[in-house]
Amino acid sequence: MAEPGDPQHPDDHDDHVGFSSAASLQGRAREVPPEPTPETDVEAEVEVEPDADTEPASEPATSEAEPDLFDPPPVIETPEPVIPPPTKAAPASAESIFQPTPGFTGRSRVRETVQDPPGGGTGVYAVYALILLAVPTVGVSAVIALLAVTGRPAPEDDLTRSHFIFQQRTLWAAAVAVLAGVILLAAPFGLGVPLLFLAALWVVLRGATGVWMLKSGKPIARPRGWWI
Repeated sequence: MAEPGDPQHPDDHDDHVGFSSAASLQGRAREVPPEPTPETDVEAEVEVEPDADTEPASEPATSEAEPDLFDPPPVIETPEPVIPPPTKAAPASAESIFQPTPGFTGRSRVRETVQDPPGGGTGVYAVYALILLAVPTVGVSAVIALLAVTGRPAPEDDLTRSHFIFQQRTLWAAAVAVLAGVILLAAPFGLGVPLLFLAALWVVLRGATGVWMLKSGKPIARPRGWWI
């Protein structure tokens, strides 16, 4: 260790720990080395206030603008289709309204000719009317019709003759059935009532069938038969 008071020796640390140094023994004030001050950048400490008149430098524009997610998609305009003006049809003439169409005139319809009895068949229709009224008049009209067709010659034309014979068969068969029904009313089993009912129904059905055939201009196929 160095001798005390030797300031040149590198191991002399007395001036740092409070011991007397050679300078203090000679009556000189202790020289305290100045503390190093940190170097500061004056320019960095000085804040430059922005001037209100000067505008901040804008950022350099990029080559491509960034898309905004909130912007609506661009609208692509499509060309509107060109609609031709409607053509006006020529007005129909008044004469074409009353003229039939070609499809209607070209349609051939074969209509059967209705054969009317001589004299319009007034007598034949009258007898059929008396036959149909036989049930409401309790057989009185049927008796009149039977007298009208009895003792007369048959007409010459086929249509009227077939209906004339048909009426004679109907009235004579009804008269026989009614007579038998009245006789059977006294029978113990009451067979006369069903027979009278069936006779009345048979007369009405045959009278209606005769009128329908005469109205259609058709003769009776089997005038001497007993069925409808």
